[in-house]
Amino acid sequence: MAIIGIVAVAENLAIGKDGKLPWHYSEDLKFFKRTTSGHTVVMGYNTWLSIGKPLPKRLNVIMSRSRSIEYKERVLVLRNVDDAVVLSKYINGDMFIIGGTHTYRSFAHVIEKWIVTRIPETIENADAFMPSDFLDEFESSASEELAGGLEVQTYLRE
Repeated sequence: MAIIGIVAVAENLAIGKDGKLPWHYSEDLKFFKRTTSGHTVVMGYNTWLSIGKPLPKRLNVIMSRSRSIEYKERVLVLRNVDDAVVLSKYINGDMFIIGGTHTYRSFAHVIEKWIVTRIPETIENADAFMPSDFLDEFESSASEELAGGLEVQTYLRE
């Protein structure tokens, strides 16, 4: 099983604005659901707040060093990346890192594969971005077109 980063990113590397996705492409949401269902999704506390509820048909792991989260089915709170890496060895399926910026950075050294949806927009006043070097150690391995002018690219660690 793999640890996979999955992100939708605008042309200016924006991934968020005001605690939300700054676009709405139903094809991207359907792709995300199809790709991550039956697996584990790992997110930071702010991403958890923006989603507002556990994503169905997935184990939802929230990374938080200090926050307590009300118990819900299919939700697990972990305090550090090492605990998540250990968990990845015991779960069925893959572990998808779904954001936000701090969580992507924290997991950068253990992500084996990236699935990147290219959003054909530049987001003005965005406040969450992917680091410009996040794909530096990765090589493009596949590409898929989605409706609405979206392209999904898969990258594997070199």
